[in-house]
Amino acid sequence: MPDQILITDSTFRDGQQSREPYTTQQIRDIFKLLSRLSGPNGIIRQTEFFTYSDRDKAAIRACQDLGLEFPQITTWIRAKKEDFQIVKDMGVKETGILTSCSDYHIFYKLGMTRQQALDHYLSVVYDAFEAGIKPRCHLEDVTRADFYGFVVPFVRAVQDMARQAGMSAKIRVCDTMGFGVPYPGATMPRSVAGIIYGLKQYAEVPSEDLEWHGHNDFYKAVTNAATAWLYGCGAVNCTLFGIGERTGNIPVEAMVFEYAQLKGTLDGMDTTAITDLARYYESQIGYTLPAQTPFAGANFNVTRAGIHADGLLKNEEIYNIFDTGKFLNRPPLVNINQNSGAAGVAHWLNASYGLKGDKQVDKHSPVVKYIKDWIDSEYASGRVAEIGASEIYSKVNEYTQQ
Repeated sequence: MPDQILITDSTFRDGQQSREPYTTQQIRDIFKLLSRLSGPNGIIRQTEFFTYSDRDKAAIRACQDLGLEFPQITTWIRAKKEDFQIVKDMGVKETGILTSCSDYHIFYKLGMTRQQALDHYLSVVYDAFEAGIKPRCHLEDVTRADFYGFVVPFVRAVQDMARQAGMSAKIRVCDTMGFGVPYPGATMPRSVAGIIYGLKQYAEVPSEDLEWHGHNDFYKAVTNAATAWLYGCGAVNCTLFGIGERTGNIPVEAMVFEYAQLKGTLDGMDTTAITDLARYYESQIGYTLPAQTPFAGANFNVTRAGIHADGLLKNEEIYNIFDTGKFLNRPPLVNINQNSGAAGVAHWLNASYGLKGDKQVDKHSPVVKYIKDWIDSEYASGRVAEIGASEIYSKVNEYTQQ
């Protein structure tokens, strides 16, 4: 693993290809929260934008005007010479270029031979260097490509051109269909480790210029991204909450905590911004995350089982993945239903009323028994719905007024 590993973001590019576009104000607000999450060390180092329309350009300008150091603004363009001038005029120093590399794309989509595709891509990369823009070659569909017959020769040619230009080029390794696998000994081109090793050893790409971009079609997005880091890739490219084409991308928030587990530190990242981002998506964008989404969904640290609630009462570490109150501003909760038991009621009361120390109630407290008896009678009468917070508050008031 490189000494420095980073996260890059594609929320405003790949993340917008599967949903209605964000407004300029929404992009500006999300960008500010991403900057807070990134922290002063810029662990979320870059985020990329489209440059197709006036609306895209307005979004870039709005984020540039914030004057934030991280994430750095990059772009994604069509492989046309005139687009490099647009990027340069906007003061952006790096841009992504689509360089599809599987035979599916070369023959069927582009209608070219491999040599024609290679020559075309290199001419576009040359135009980027000529414009003074750092190119980021997106190796689309790399996990179905002839790795040693096409990918390595192309990337070596890009590296040669970069040396001649006195600049560097970034290589984004795109597992477009999610076919990559993390298993040692897997064959090429499916092996994530083999791809990263091959690009470092045979195409001489340094870790800081390697970036992994994966999709989640086979539920391997996060594991493959971590594998890429472990085998020498300097950055992994993600979207917020994994929102992206088909089954989505690597979630930014997943790799934030993967980073912490691999490095033993958050290096200044403010993980409470994840909760604020989830709330922003719900309240301002109208997008509600699936309730079981790790770190951000409504139920990710909520239990309904009485035995779990009993464990939480005794020691939060028994049934909470980490101090979610500290790192996400979300203490563990218990939802009340027929399975919650007295322990669940006690935990709910302590959390909802902020009871600490000797003020806390336990499963033997009279108020807990009063509410638990009422809950049992509700479900014995045929109720199937969960107990709402307002109902419990009402029962607490009823008890205190006796």
